[in-house]
Amino acid sequence: MKKLLLASVCLLIFSCKGNSEDPGKNPGSTDTLITEDILPNVLKSTDRITLSIAEANNLAALPLGCLNTEYPNKLGQTLENAEAMDEPHVLHPAFYGCFDWHSSVHAHWSLVSLLKQFPNLDKNEEIREKLKTSLSQENIQGEVEYFKRKESMAYERTYGWAWLLKLSQELNSWEDPLGQELAANLQPLTDLITTRYIEFLPKLNYPVRVGEHTNTAFGLSFAYDYAEAVGNQELMEAVKKSAQNFFLNDDDCPVGWEPGGYDFISPCLAEIDIMRRVLPKSAFNLWIEDFMPQLKNEDFEMEVGEVSDRTDGKLVHLDGLNFSRAWIFSGLANQYPDKFGHLRNLANEHIAYSFPNVSGDDYEGGHWLGTFAIYALQKSGKQPVK
Repeated sequence: MKKLLLASVCLLIFSCKGNSEDPGKNPGSTDTLITEDILPNVLKSTDRITLSIAEANNLAALPLGCLNTEYPNKLGQTLENAEAMDEPHVLHPAFYGCFDWHSSVHAHWSLVSLLKQFPNLDKNEEIREKLKTSLSQENIQGEVEYFKRKESMAYERTYGWAWLLKLSQELNSWEDPLGQELAANLQPLTDLITTRYIEFLPKLNYPVRVGEHTNTAFGLSFAYDYAEAVGNQELMEAVKKSAQNFFLNDDDCPVGWEPGGYDFISPCLAEIDIMRRVLPKSAFNLWIEDFMPQLKNEDFEMEVGEVSDRTDGKLVHLDGLNFSRAWIFSGLANQYPDKFGHLRNLANEHIAYSFPNVSGDDYEGGHWLGTFAIYALQKSGKQPVK
């Protein structure tokens, strides 16, 4: 009966806009800066965690250092012929650094996000120049041409697609002439990726529920955020329809099976993250009662993902898992503070475990973990919706 009621509610509101995360006032919360001496104290704390300028400078060094680091490089491409082989910077004039294409994309997002939050970063001018050079019209056109290759139709689907739209969203909302210039430069690739989503989603009969790049719920979440931010109704409706088709009837997510050894995304939580976006409050409350009702318990616990070897490119994924779990917990707490506000302590616990390891010297995690940390902290710092 509950599922029938939920389906009816969703049918009635399918074309309506869901709850957003507009800032509101939360007089009971305080800000906590992340520094090594206070990290133990953020465990079990519901305070919002924010970055200091010193920490932002440290985090900016990671993407700044890898944007033009061409090797080692994982191209992940299908070769249609011998002529398709070339060096990374030729194939991907904008996004060739940081080990792989999607990491380069979200490294650019990291720098834009940090500049927006901290206009007085130590290397402000260097960052702006690198972004302007990298995201030139000519370079983005080169990326478009690569994606239009016959063998590139599924390239970076949908993880890289999602981060490209997140970068576009960040640039579009940057009230700076450079941000608007770069957003315009990126738009042809943004439009292409948007079209790819709209064409692909109706063909995907079953969601991918793994804890790595191809996770469908993750790709849908970032695509929805972009579509909502820029008012792209066609993409929003495509994402809503797919998410509801895939996940509306899901029950009892086996969260006890998590994490997998290489996970950087929680399959259960990623599903919650997209459904809180596309369902109105009443429908979401019904849905999560069947899917993962234990989240509402104030004593709900989830152990952090423990990393045994941070020099191993796969094992270090678990640091990313801690950050992605944290941003999902924070997203729930922001949107529904009355029911999920207690999840801030879990978000803080997960951030506190992995944050000290973000700025290490090892490239296996260094080329991407900073992005996950920045996004987790960005979500943590949002004020809850009234």
